[in-house]
Amino acid sequence: MTRDKIKKVMDACYQAKRVRDMLPALPGGVTPSHIHYLDTLRKLEETLDKVKVSDISDELGLPRPSVTKTVKDLEKLGFVEKETSKDDGRLVFISITKEGRKLVDKYVDRYFADLSKELSDITDKDADKMIEVIEKLYIVMSSRK
Repeated sequence: MTRDKIKKVMDACYQAKRVRDMLPALPGGVTPSHIHYLDTLRKLEETLDKVKVSDISDELGLPRPSVTKTVKDLEKLGFVEKETSKDDGRLVFISITKEGRKLVDKYVDRYFADLSKELSDITDKDADKMIEVIEKLYIVMSSRK
């Protein structure tokens, strides 16, 4: 890739960040990362019997301490509940509440379903290629820190 093309890719990344900033306004105290965590938790609950902080951490590729902090924030907001294992008091399981599910339904499921209608001319193949390029760029940029 040429220097000029790399610059255009970086400009597109800037524009992509601006697109993320155009997502609908969230209720007070709720951040986009809260929605991302709740969506991830909901998906994990579909495949795992009980979800732990480490499962969320592994799925998102984030350090456990930051996941623990966000889960505490979500608990204070009433979007998740914690349950200590009866067998091992060190194990804590996380589950999404009814209010948390409502939030994900509104700000993920319904919003992205509507958006997909307007983006129907973008093929899955094109989207997959874009994702692949962004992921590669992220790996390269992360290694340069």
